[in-house]
Amino acid sequence: MRKIITILGVLALVIGCGEKKEEKKDGGFEMNRTKKEVKPEVTSEEVPVDLSNKGIGPVTSVSFAEEVDTDLAAAGEAKFNAICTACHMANQRMIGPALAGVYERRSPEWVMNMILNPDGMIKEDPIAIALLKEYNNAIMLNQNLSQEDARSIAEYLRTL
Repeated sequence: MRKIITILGVLALVIGCGEKKEEKKDGGFEMNRTKKEVKPEVTSEEVPVDLSNKGIGPVTSVSFAEEVDTDLAAAGEAKFNAICTACHMANQRMIGPALAGVYERRSPEWVMNMILNPDGMIKEDPIAIALLKEYNNAIMLNQNLSQEDARSIAEYLRTL
């Protein structure tokens, strides 16, 4: 009797462990372990480009000379480095947008009004409101600059 129980136990073990299972692929869960490039999810509302928008504020017209005024741009660079680099870089997004090529996206009047009147702009200007959403509601602080300071920064931004 002991031999029969042993043989049945071994037979059951062989049948239980040696059984080949077929997997059905009927749209069920399938795991693929190969690495794939993961693209970051785009959360941007795609801030519009509008060169005709002059913004909300004291500046209604800005004329740039054909050539950059190097003295004015140097003064603007010094002011930019002192107060703007906490949130902005030329070619890299930070707390605020990268500013290289800003005049391909915004009018000079809009840029100066954003520098001089960020509070009014984020309340009423559609682009400033979209930028506020794009940058997680990070508000641009009013630095209480003069129009001359804003104009020098605007000139410096032309050099980026």
